[in-house]
Amino acid sequence: MKYSVQFSDAIHILAYIEMSKGTKHLSSQNIAESVETNPSNIRKIMSHLKKSNLIITANGQAGAVLAKSPEEISLLDIYKSIEGENHLIQVDPKTNPACFVGGNIQDVLSEQYALLQESIEKKMDQITLSSIIQQIAASEIDRRPENSEIMIPFI
Repeated sequence: MKYSVQFSDAIHILAYIEMSKGTKHLSSQNIAESVETNPSNIRKIMSHLKKSNLIITANGQAGAVLAKSPEEISLLDIYKSIEGENHLIQVDPKTNPACFVGGNIQDVLSEQYALLQESIEKKMDQITLSSIIQQIAASEIDRRPENSEIMIPFI
């Protein structure tokens, strides 16, 4: 089954931008090294983030900045910038309509999936980029205490 990691990568990029602001580390190459992908993939994701007014960039220049404070950016904002109106889970559109299960499962699952989507979106809207950054900083301090001084401003 194919799945996308672009949502996760977008959160990673936004956290990296915020936590690296004011440094020389904001090139797509440096961000790509952190995400372990290629710079063109980073630029593609950043293009979505820019179109959704989550970041501000200048063409041909390194140094993106968040367009809003991390407290104002929810995981739902990020998700929608990457996935649009696509749902997290999809019903298989190809089932046998002559079968008692195949002929009914799409409608049944569509209802249930809509309820799940609504619940997930409500929760995603409550989780901010700021809380993700705080957790990253706390985790880094636990893993590498020598970086405490760098991470303290994000807690």
